[in-house]
Amino acid sequence: MKQSGVNLNQTYIVLVSMISALGGLLFGFDTAIISGTISYIQPYFELNEFSLGWAVSSILIGCALGALMAGKLSDIWGRRITLMICAFLFAATGIGTGLAKSLEVFVGFRILSGLAVGTAAMVGPMYIAETVPASLRGRMVSLYQLAIVSGILMAYLSNYLLSGIGENNWRWMFASQAFPSALFFLLLFFVPESPRWLVKKARSQEAQKILEKVGGIEYCRIEIVAIEESFQHETKEKLSTLWLPSYRSVLWIGIVIAVFQQITGINAIVYYAPEIIKYTGVSNENALLQTIGIGVMMFLFTLVAIWLVDKAGRRMLLLAGCAVMGLSLIGVAACFHFSYFDHYLVLIFLMLYIAGFSASLGAVTWVLLSEIFPNRIRALALSLSTLILWVADFAASFSFPVLNEKLGVAATLMIFAALCGIYFFYIKWKVPETKGQTLEALEKLLTK
Repeated sequence: MKQSGVNLNQTYIVLVSMISALGGLLFGFDTAIISGTISYIQPYFELNEFSLGWAVSSILIGCALGALMAGKLSDIWGRRITLMICAFLFAATGIGTGLAKSLEVFVGFRILSGLAVGTAAMVGPMYIAETVPASLRGRMVSLYQLAIVSGILMAYLSNYLLSGIGENNWRWMFASQAFPSALFFLLLFFVPESPRWLVKKARSQEAQKILEKVGGIEYCRIEIVAIEESFQHETKEKLSTLWLPSYRSVLWIGIVIAVFQQITGINAIVYYAPEIIKYTGVSNENALLQTIGIGVMMFLFTLVAIWLVDKAGRRMLLLAGCAVMGLSLIGVAACFHFSYFDHYLVLIFLMLYIAGFSASLGAVTWVLLSEIFPNRIRALALSLSTLILWVADFAASFSFPVLNEKLGVAATLMIFAALCGIYFFYIKWKVPETKGQTLEALEKLLTK
């Protein structure tokens, strides 16, 4: 493949991106596995709607802490080593959660697991964005979302297959994540460090070798000049730096797109899908089987996002996704309001919602967050945006069973639908198109 007259080593680019994106598979597996265990941990730990919300969403406290630390850790140790640490934590905490005898121990391991999720969620897309060329960046960063939904699908499938093995089935559901975690750890030995991180650490010769392998000598020459220029005026990163007038506008865009990815209802659906489906009168086993269909839909429409993100652009996908998600949530809410559960209509609307999310907010959010921030503040700005993303996720996930209990499913889903509408107009007015531009060109466009 060629970019501006240079030959790109597409096989190498895809291989490196796929390996680094596997952190997303563990992210998806770890966060979604809880959905199939709710029916078992609720009686085991004697949970009411508040403590159930805490047991499910406690992982997000760790995610927020992981996001908070990820920028600093990845700047000190590098992107690759940080991902290796995440892989180890994924394995250890999955086993620990499966062995938990008390709610306190269970929640403790969920929070530790969240540290790995939150860190990987920031470092994985950032690594890909810093390593691959602009012409492939959207699709390669979208591989991270593909890995997330693959992990979610694996979790749904694992829950269904393990649901009939006895009273300890939920323990095996959690512990099963140790196997893909070990694979991720081993494969990370075969990927290079981020060339932009290497330049930042005054290791330009190592960065040049990687860039030459990506696109040849001419590509390396052009890229290394642009990267070094972007660091010429670098100052020590401090949180207050992010609020300087030159960065403030782009930081707000990052925060808003991070928040709205979560408060438009996705993790309420992912975490509680079997419980929502069970309201329609089906058995627990049937509900778990139907969630596999939701996982398949996520996977397929993430492929659509990868195909379109560098063709249709980021804004168009976000706008279309918000419209589909909002209308689908209204459809599910109407089914519950009128108690109409025939012809799998609830499942169909849920799948349409998942399709809309997966082809837009799911993939595009990570693409935009990985590319809109300037090189000098990228790690810190990504940390802050991802931290706020997890706080928003916690708020949505913790509140869902409570809102469901107090307001009912229909009213709760209508709240999420209204938020989809608000986000639609924000995208239309505020979010810029970024496809096809280098990170350094975007820096000049989005900062003043």
